[in-house]
Amino acid sequence: MLGGKKTGGMNVYVRDFARELGCYGIQVDVFTRSQDDCQPRVKHELGPGGRVIHVAAGPEEPIPVAEVANYLDEFAEGVLAFAEAEGITYDLIHSHYWLSGLVAEKLQREWPVPIVHMYHTLGHMKNLIAQSASERAPQDRLDGEAHVLEIADRVIAATAAEEQQLVDFYHADAAKLRVIPPGVDPERFHPIESKAAKRKVGIPCGDANILFVGRIEPLKGVDTLLRAMSILQERHPDAIKGTCLAIIGGDPWNEDRDSEMARLQQLRADLDIH
Repeated sequence: MLGGKKTGGMNVYVRDFARELGCYGIQVDVFTRSQDDCQPRVKHELGPGGRVIHVAAGPEEPIPVAEVANYLDEFAEGVLAFAEAEGITYDLIHSHYWLSGLVAEKLQREWPVPIVHMYHTLGHMKNLIAQSASERAPQDRLDGEAHVLEIADRVIAATAAEEQQLVDFYHADAAKLRVIPPGVDPERFHPIESKAAKRKVGIPCGDANILFVGRIEPLKGVDTLLRAMSILQERHPDAIKGTCLAIIGGDPWNEDRDSEMARLQQLRADLDIH
């Protein structure tokens, strides 16, 4: 379900990208690991020519990302079996995230078609901001990301900064890289009157607002934002008078506070941010 801790920007990107391709008459099949044996194997939920295929690989339930690597062979076999049963041939493999890139390599051995890959996040960059060993990307991810960079025919970077990171940290061949920023849906995201927007999300119409929108997890650094506000409140109280910091995120379907949400709320109280 979109909006949860593990279902953020990449999920939205893949869904909307597939839908847009369908609008241009391009058939898109999105393969994902099944996490529920009660759901249909094939869902026609991506508009014209778009399907989501749930492939059984490992336990059909949510599992930690670190364990998904154990089922890549089984997943690739499931994709190949589906395509054979449907009598389908594909013109392109577009993989997202490093684990999918490894699957793409397995598929390319059977399908002589190009691989276009997008990382969405990079392990080396995650390690630069990790605050503990548990937040660091494991070596097998770093090795996997480097390998995918070698076997992919084209690699898409969302920003020029990511393109440079691929060159600096992974020694990428610049000729393989293309910068294509994610698109914006103007029907959903468009300017409206400021006061109306603030009322809609429950933000006071003060002199200024600082807004954070995203998943609530340590990697996002919300604690740094809270500490910065505390410093401003202490050193420059007049400068931020009337300013509202709004943090919007979390899992709206979870009635229980998770550990990170509880930690941030306690930090706010400790810093006496009001």
